[in-house]
Amino acid sequence: MGADLILKWCVNGRVGSQKMHEGTNCVIVPVTEGEVLRTVEARLAIEASRKMYFNGYQSWTYSPEYTPYGRIRGLRGTPKLGIDKFSLDRYGDYHFVDYPWHRGILHGVSYCYFRDGDRYRLLASLDEKTGYTLFTYNSTKAVMKIERDCKGVAVHGATVDAFDLFYAEGTETEVFDRWFEAMGVKNAVPPIKGYSSWYNHYQDINEQGILEDLTGAIKVFDDNDLFQIDDGWEPFVGDWDRTDPVKFPNGLAPLAEEIHMAGLRAGLWLAPFVCEEKSDIFKNHPDWLLQYKGEPWKAGCNWSGFYALDIDNPEVREHLRRIFRRIFDEWNFDLVKLDFLYAVAPYATGDHGTDGDGVFKESRAGRMIRALAFLREICGSKLILGCGTPVMPAFGLVDYCRIGCDVGLDWNDKMYMRIIHRERVSTKQSINNTIFRRGLDRRAHGNDPDVFFLRDNNISLTPAEKNYLATVNALFGSVWLTSDDLNSYDGAKIAQYRALVHMREAATDVSIDHDTLAVSYTLDGKRHTVEYPHRYKVK
Repeated sequence: MGADLILKWCVNGRVGSQKMHEGTNCVIVPVTEGEVLRTVEARLAIEASRKMYFNGYQSWTYSPEYTPYGRIRGLRGTPKLGIDKFSLDRYGDYHFVDYPWHRGILHGVSYCYFRDGDRYRLLASLDEKTGYTLFTYNSTKAVMKIERDCKGVAVHGATVDAFDLFYAEGTETEVFDRWFEAMGVKNAVPPIKGYSSWYNHYQDINEQGILEDLTGAIKVFDDNDLFQIDDGWEPFVGDWDRTDPVKFPNGLAPLAEEIHMAGLRAGLWLAPFVCEEKSDIFKNHPDWLLQYKGEPWKAGCNWSGFYALDIDNPEVREHLRRIFRRIFDEWNFDLVKLDFLYAVAPYATGDHGTDGDGVFKESRAGRMIRALAFLREICGSKLILGCGTPVMPAFGLVDYCRIGCDVGLDWNDKMYMRIIHRERVSTKQSINNTIFRRGLDRRAHGNDPDVFFLRDNNISLTPAEKNYLATVNALFGSVWLTSDDLNSYDGAKIAQYRALVHMREAATDVSIDHDTLAVSYTLDGKRHTVEYPHRYKVK
């Protein structure tokens, strides 16, 4: 380390300081049993770097590197009418984090790093149960503000773990290896590849169409690859106990059997913690919905508008147990993609937005971790692909996890869509997350960078954009799915796919030029470089 780093902290008026050292740095403060946390924050003087990374709140949150003069827009500039109508502030951390919109002020959740060339300084949380660790950096003053998101939570015991921080300097591999070793988090699941129905059909799927897709997969894929049925099989989002009777009159068990007979693994999409307005769950079980300020918590505008379930309701938990028993034991799926997970924990447990709430039992991060642990319990040894989840709570609890937003069928969506939240659909932003969250891959979980495309129809991406997307996803992720109509692949397309498979499995010495985002690797004794398809500029 260079100059001494001194952490100055304040916990409910108690103050102190300590020297930061490489490795674990804990601040444990004596408190009164039942004391309610009001202020848990710290300051750390730390010099800026040429490039800096601040992790975004959840899977889809845009999280690139920044210069010391960068800024993070949040929802500023988005019309309030649109925010309220489409619940745009519910997808990220906008309802509990201030976005100052000043150049040189950056913020992130759970971890951040400062990078000068190949030298990294990683500052991260080791445990988020007390509350999300929020980093806000002022590059002009060279000061990091660190807060615990735990206001109103009552302490259980004679001490509080105010901060559980980790600091390391070194190469990218060194600092991330040491961080995960300190957390005791390991991931040993092998990489997977295969097919998702989503970008081929979106919700317009049916039994015959899935069987036709399977026919195409058989001619392209290897044994044990994944064939995932995405959104559209259910009557309405939330009604997971049955299939749409028109689109899937025979249910899903026969399809899972066909997938297995083809030598593939069967995957199924669902969003277990939410239900849309048109669902039977929403209509018939209003007491199952998470309440805030006397109303059900609307988590977003997808479908007919969707709402969070309350996992503290015993009936909700038993309902979810039944759903997953059916998916695994009756329908015989091998993997579930669990989406929109963030919705389950928008506030601390006990915070209903009313004056009579009093103290809270658990932070919003603690609630999120508990919800994911519940999913891990009821899924047992079956594979979980998490999606739309706050990042660090998923560590060690899911096998694979999305680390970026949905890709689009074009590069960066329409201009007017670029003013909405950081979680929007964008191939460009998805690629950035794949690159800059690569340190999580095969440590926290297997990274899922979303799909790639080789197709020539129903796509607006250029050949260079498609090639870069497929390459980055292959080299920096553990989940590698396409969403093409595989029946349309001719001999040349299959050869292109097989060449990418070989690159994914055999490439070595993978590196990235952080100034241009050109990706280089060695394959069969030759050095290859794939250029970023546009001019790359760090903001």
